[in-house]
Amino acid sequence: MGIQIDNYRRILKELGSSVTLVAVSKTKPVSDIRALYDAGQRDFGENYVQELLEKAPQLPADIRWHFIGHLQTNKVKLILPVVQLIHGVDSLKLLKEINKQAAKTGKPVDCLLQVHIAQEETKFGLDETELREVLKTVRTEGMDHVRICGLMGMASFSTDTSLLVKEFRQLRQLFDSCKELAPAGNHFQQLSMGMSSDYRLAIEEGSTMLRIGSLLFGEREQK
Repeated sequence: MGIQIDNYRRILKELGSSVTLVAVSKTKPVSDIRALYDAGQRDFGENYVQELLEKAPQLPADIRWHFIGHLQTNKVKLILPVVQLIHGVDSLKLLKEINKQAAKTGKPVDCLLQVHIAQEETKFGLDETELREVLKTVRTEGMDHVRICGLMGMASFSTDTSLLVKEFRQLRQLFDSCKELAPAGNHFQQLSMGMSSDYRLAIEEGSTMLRIGSLLFGEREQK
């Protein structure tokens, strides 16, 4: 199907300057990523560590890579030299490992805490109690090599608009209420929610970062 440049330009017009578009390029070839890069896109999201590590050296150095998949602790050290933002921090254990590995590099790593808002049990994420505990731990333990930049969530796979709005609104309310718990430094600014099928609803509910794949790259084969 190939990249959808017309869709890309249309979506950018809808977003304006207040929302970041992350082009989800998982399973897509380097040539497609390069074509979207040539059209002006700089933020790309990958779900698989090995795929990211294979693609990144083949593409321009000013690409901002986002890791948006489920990250295993033993893979953290592999992606730190490449990744700009880790979206899916879904446990305190993972966050501690990121902090540990980042301390070895001397460079803080930007992270989003993933919150479980969907009906499906298969989606990863923290519940509200766990989220608040993680934020408190970051403050009390002085985890200086992670920067908590906000929250990420995935809504249910559903065509029920009212359900999606409810889930996005829940995440936005959590985002607002957790700002006071966030570590000092004013990094807690990003709310990553919304994908190809529901991004307009996510924007209305306060998203600052969208993860869009199929509208830009066409449908992908399941991996």
